[in-house]
Amino acid sequence: MFLPFGFYFFILFLLHTSQCFAARRTPVFLSAPPADSLINYSWRSFERFLNVKRGDHVNGISQLKRYLHHFGYLPLHDYTNITDAFDAHFESAVVRYQAKLGLGITGELDSNTIFQMMAPRCGVPDNAVHSLHASSHYVYFPGKPRWTRQIPMKLTYAFSPENFIHYLSSPEIKEVFKRSFSRWGSVIPVSFEETEDYSSADIKVGFYSGDHGDGEPFDGVLGVLAHSFSPENGNFHLDAGETWAVDFKHEKSKVAIDLESVAVHEIGHLLGLGHSSEEVAVMYPSLKPRMKKVDLSLDDIQGVQALYGSNPNFTIGSQLESDVSTNQAVDFRIGFSKWSTLILTLVCILSLYM
Repeated sequence: MFLPFGFYFFILFLLHTSQCFAARRTPVFLSAPPADSLINYSWRSFERFLNVKRGDHVNGISQLKRYLHHFGYLPLHDYTNITDAFDAHFESAVVRYQAKLGLGITGELDSNTIFQMMAPRCGVPDNAVHSLHASSHYVYFPGKPRWTRQIPMKLTYAFSPENFIHYLSSPEIKEVFKRSFSRWGSVIPVSFEETEDYSSADIKVGFYSGDHGDGEPFDGVLGVLAHSFSPENGNFHLDAGETWAVDFKHEKSKVAIDLESVAVHEIGHLLGLGHSSEEVAVMYPSLKPRMKKVDLSLDDIQGVQALYGSNPNFTIGSQLESDVSTNQAVDFRIGFSKWSTLILTLVCILSLYM
């Protein structure tokens, strides 16, 4: 029995063109952190506010109001007298939060919004000043501060001898920070050099627990991971209560946080960048446990170069070429797998008529 000529032509067409179809990227959906390991997690209780909307009155909504106030979305005139009513002001704050972080704008506490609020993140508020470029997502601190030394510039950094962690070796930690500073130094005319003189260093790095004297206490496991300050303050604080990891092959904890990812992010703040609304950017405010994000995105690069200019050895073409080749490799593997499965199925159908 013979099939129509068009069927054979279709098979040949798929065989010839399957590798040329760009695969559609798998959507990224936020998911709740694993419950079994987050008993003491400060934002774990937010899950109970799922699907709450304007007009509802739920015990504990005041916690979310404090959260949105801390991160710059909800002005509060009386911090000691906060109600649990989901009112118009709170709805507006939720909308601003959703817009900033690239979520669907519903004004309600839908699943993506709640899970984003539960996600570990940087402690720096999101209320920074947007760039003047409509197509960009990077932002600056109010006043657009930067280090004002002569270009090319050298900044020194040092680690607090009293505020350190000891389950990771000092060489491991220092190597992570050396790489992290180098990522920014490769795109701007600023070099970074470690010094043993902590008191005179431009950038001071330390691991702290709870209230450590800067008005921004840490909260232990997950929650706020770290915070740093705009130029030329130079203070860089990490939460000593986290399970910091330099290699996930050796650190098996479900709540482990990649030290290099957080270091790269906080150095962006030290240089003058605020939080980006671009999820692929290292300056996006949140980071899931066991996630690694250390490569500067185009948005990160454009933002920091607008402050300091470009490293003379950096070309944006090489960065784009690297990104494109990586993405195409991923797309090819996904696309080829899907199309080869379809082709195999059609060939099997065809064999039934042979």
